[in-house]
Amino acid sequence: MAHRIAAPRVSARLSRAAVLSQDAARLKYVSGAREEALHRLGIETVGDLLLHIPRSYLDFSHASSIEAARIGEVATVVATVDRVSEKHPRPRLSVTEVYLVDETGVMQAAFFKQPWIARDLHPGDRIAVMGKVEFAYGFKQMSGPQYERLDAGASTGTILPVHPVTEGVSRAWMRRIVSGALEAASTFPDPVPARLRAERGLMSLSRALRAIHFPSSMGERDLARRRLSYDEVLLLQLALRLRDDATLSGVEPIGHTPGARVERLGGALPFELTDEQRTAVDEILADMSDPGRVMNRLLLGDVGTGKTAVALFALAAAADSGRQACVMAPTGVLAGQYATSCMPLLERAQVSSALLTGATPAPERADILARLAAGELDVLFGTHAVLSDDVVFRSLSLAVIDEQHRFGVGQRSALRAKGPGADLLVMSATPIPRTLALSVYGDLDTSIIRHRPHPGAGVETRVLDDASRDIAYGAIREALEAGQQAYVICPLVAERDDADELEDVPGIERDEEGRAVQRAPLHAAETEAERLRRVFAGYEVGLLHGRMPAREKEETIERFRDGAVQVLVSTTVVEVGVDVPNATVMLIENGERFGLATLHQLRGRVGRGELAGRCFVVAEGARGRRGSPALDRLRALERTADGFELARMDLRLRHEGEILGYRQHGGVTLRFVDLDADADLIEAAHADAVELLRYARTLSSTATAPLRCAVADRYGDVFKEVSGG
Repeated sequence: MAHRIAAPRVSARLSRAAVLSQDAARLKYVSGAREEALHRLGIETVGDLLLHIPRSYLDFSHASSIEAARIGEVATVVATVDRVSEKHPRPRLSVTEVYLVDETGVMQAAFFKQPWIARDLHPGDRIAVMGKVEFAYGFKQMSGPQYERLDAGASTGTILPVHPVTEGVSRAWMRRIVSGALEAASTFPDPVPARLRAERGLMSLSRALRAIHFPSSMGERDLARRRLSYDEVLLLQLALRLRDDATLSGVEPIGHTPGARVERLGGALPFELTDEQRTAVDEILADMSDPGRVMNRLLLGDVGTGKTAVALFALAAAADSGRQACVMAPTGVLAGQYATSCMPLLERAQVSSALLTGATPAPERADILARLAAGELDVLFGTHAVLSDDVVFRSLSLAVIDEQHRFGVGQRSALRAKGPGADLLVMSATPIPRTLALSVYGDLDTSIIRHRPHPGAGVETRVLDDASRDIAYGAIREALEAGQQAYVICPLVAERDDADELEDVPGIERDEEGRAVQRAPLHAAETEAERLRRVFAGYEVGLLHGRMPAREKEETIERFRDGAVQVLVSTTVVEVGVDVPNATVMLIENGERFGLATLHQLRGRVGRGELAGRCFVVAEGARGRRGSPALDRLRALERTADGFELARMDLRLRHEGEILGYRQHGGVTLRFVDLDADADLIEAAHADAVELLRYARTLSSTATAPLRCAVADRYGDVFKEVSGG
C-alpha cells in the first residue's frame, strides 16, 4: 500500500486529484485474470496504469510495402502471414520463422526463443511488424521484430502503442484498459501550476498521458514524454526535500564554531590543500557554522581526489564546538582504512577518535561505548555497527557517510536520529554527472573535486580476450620479480554462487522462460586463488572476499600492505578503501560483468604512487563482436582515465539505478527522463522545486495540495519514515 503524506481536505479539486490512487480493479475491462495479470506487471492503481507507457509504437502513418522497405533501416510493414515454421538449430534454441506476403513481395520475420508465436500466428492473419530490414538468402528479413495482429478493417493511418504485457492480458486488451483509465482520470486537475507549465513550454498532464499512450504523431509522443520526464524529476525533488523537512521538523539546527582544532589540523596535514579542496572545505564549514539551517551536503570526487582530507576539517569543526562526529563506511575494509589514515592526523589536532566494526573485541567495544556516551570521544569511525541501539553519543552533531549509495535511506536516517539536528555530509567516489546528481541527490548541496592533488604515475588499461590472459600473467610475474604486488579481481566468491549477471553481458542468451543463460563461465575468487598458487609458485597468494570473518579480512589486508602477500585474489571488496602503493598490476576477470564506475574504482587501486600501474581487463569476445554495451564500456575504459567522463558514458549505456546500486539498495529509479539528453529539463525541474518550496514550504495550501498529493502517490516510499499511514 502506498505511503501517504497527510494533506488537508480542500475542495472537490483535491478529491478529483485522488482518482490516480484508486484501485485499478474499479476500471471497466479489469476483473479476474486481467486483474491478476496487472498485478504481475506491478499495476495496482489507476496512476500505475497511466504510467505503464508503451515500450514501442507501430507507426502506420509511415507503413511501407515489403518492396519499399529499405534495407538497413527500421520500418513498419503491414502484410499477411503466408507460412509459419519452427526450427531448432541447436539445443535450447528455437527459431520461429514467419513468412509474410503482400502485393509487392515476400519477407521473413525470425523470432528467437519465442515458440508461442507459432501458436499465435496462422496463415491468413494480417499483422504489422516493425524492425530493422536486412537481406539474406534472397529474402528481406527482420530479426526479432515487434509485431501486432490486426483486426479486419483496422486503420493503418494511426500509431499503435505496444505496451508491455503478460499472460492474461493481451496488447489489445491493455489498450482498452488504458483507454478506460484515461477516461476515468479525464477530470483530475493538473498538479503543476499553469504558470510553470507555460514558462517551461509543457503540455497539460491529461493531454500528455493521452498522447504518450495514443499519440497522433511521433512528435506529439516526444512532447508527452518531455512533460512526464519533467514531472518525474520535479516530484522526486519535492519528495526528497519534503522528507528532509519532515525528518528535521521541530529540530533545532546546530551552529558549529570552527576554531583551534581546525587550525591545528591544517598544520598537521603533510600537504597543502588544492584550490578545489579548499573551496569544498569553505563550503562545508560555512554550512556547519550557520545556526539557522541543518547542513545537507554531498562531497563528490573521483578516486584519489582527497575527499577524506576535506572531511577531516568537518570532524575537527565538530570537536571545536564541543560536539561529536561519526563517520560511517559501507565495509570494514574502508572503515579500517579511515582509521589508519585519519586517526594520527586527528590526534595531532587534539581530536580523539576510535574505530568500531563488527570485528571489534567485546572489551574494546565496551570501552569505546562508555567513552562515547561520556563525551570523551570526539569522532567515531565505523561500519553499520554504529547504528546499533547500544551506540549512544553524548552530543552527535555531524554524520559523515561514505559511499552513501550503498546505504538505504533508513540507515542514513537512523544515524542522524542519534543526534537530532546533526549536520549531514555524504561522500561518494563514484563520479556522477551533474544531471544525475541533481535528479537523485537534489536535496543535497553539492561540492565537487575533479582533480587529484597528486596524480601519481597513472594507469595503463588494456582489454584482453580470454586467449590473451597470458599477457596479464606476464605483467604480474614481471611486477613480482621487481618486488611489487598485484591484484586479481573475480566477480564471484565461489563457483556455486548464482551469476546474477548484468543484462548487457555479451553472449547472453535466454531460455524459453526468459531466464538468462551465461555462456562464459564466471571466475570465482576461491577457485582462482587455488589455481594461481600454482601459476605463481614461490609467491604468497592471498584471498579476500566479503564472506570472510572481519578479523580474517583485516589480517589479510594487513599482510598485503606489509608485503607478506604478493598476489591478492579478491572480489570487489577492494573497490574502495585498500591503499597499497606497491601494488602496480591488476587483472580483472569477466570485465563484461562490471559497470564502468566499478571498473574505474577497481583500477584506481594501482598507479596511485610513484610507480606506474597496469590494469588488464579480460572479457569474453573483447576483440571480436562489436555493438555490445558491455564491450563499449570496456573500450571507453581504455580511452580515458577521467572518472566524470566515464560516468557520462556509463549513463548513456546503462540505467542510473545500476550506476548507483539502487537495485540492491532500495532507491528510486527514473523511468522517463533521459539523464543524458534532458539536461535542460532537469535543471529547470530542480530550480522549480526549490522555488515552489520557498513560497509554499509544505505544499499544503489549496493551490498546491494536488501537487503534494501527486508527490505522495508517485514517491510514497520516500516518506516511509515520516508518513502517517
